[in-house]
Amino acid sequence: MATSDLMDLSGRVVLVTGGNGGIGLGMAEAMAKAGAGVCIWGTNPDKNAAALATLRGHGGKAEAMVCDVTDRAAVEARFADTLDIFGRVDGCFANAGLGLWRRSFLDVSFEDWRRVLDINLDGVFHTFQVALGHMVERAKAGDPFGRLVATSSIASLMGSLGHEHYAASKGAVNSLIEGLAVGNGRWGVTANAILPGWTETEMTGDHFGNDKFTAAVMPRLPIRRWGRPEDFAGIAVYLMSAASSYHTGDCIVIDGGFRLF
Repeated sequence: MATSDLMDLSGRVVLVTGGNGGIGLGMAEAMAKAGAGVCIWGTNPDKNAAALATLRGHGGKAEAMVCDVTDRAAVEARFADTLDIFGRVDGCFANAGLGLWRRSFLDVSFEDWRRVLDINLDGVFHTFQVALGHMVERAKAGDPFGRLVATSSIASLMGSLGHEHYAASKGAVNSLIEGLAVGNGRWGVTANAILPGWTETEMTGDHFGNDKFTAAVMPRLPIRRWGRPEDFAGIAVYLMSAASSYHTGDCIVIDGGFRLF
């Protein structure tokens, strides 16, 4: 198979939660450009509509749906709708997430803790479990192929003041990915996590407008710039493609070298 064919996503369908902005949209765009049909889920109808217009501008089939990934019934209903439109789902990118930075761990309320874990962990559980059921069913029918990809964070690997609840949720996602990789390779399903570093998105906007934060963090970035959504385009296409068929159970750090310093 030619190298170009390895990265061709024509005929594949991918679902991206939290795909209406930031890293999620960056990945969704890249996969649409590579030929995949793309369905994005988000909770903001206006952002969904704007993202959908962008995705359809690349010429492929795309759809956007309003879905709260913390609601199991909503996840099951929207997944069924996705299948009605596309006929199949080959890859599921669980990207929906929430940060909720607090000044210290003592300022983290139980409501903060529960809200972050509801989205960042329980939301991944609901989405992956529903998607995996479909992938295993297809595999048993003679069509073994599936990709489970979670957006984690380098916060899961290093101390992060005020983000302890967020880091805990992402650390759990890393462990979930390893278990999914072990349990589902026989169905042709791979499972991997992407661990972004400091990336300029709507969720992290408050940090990047802070001169003190910039002065502290930028010297630790060998690449000498913040990450951008498009920096996750290549890894998304790779993990969705035939090129990654033997790559599973990995936590892939994309942080501009921040963790090395």
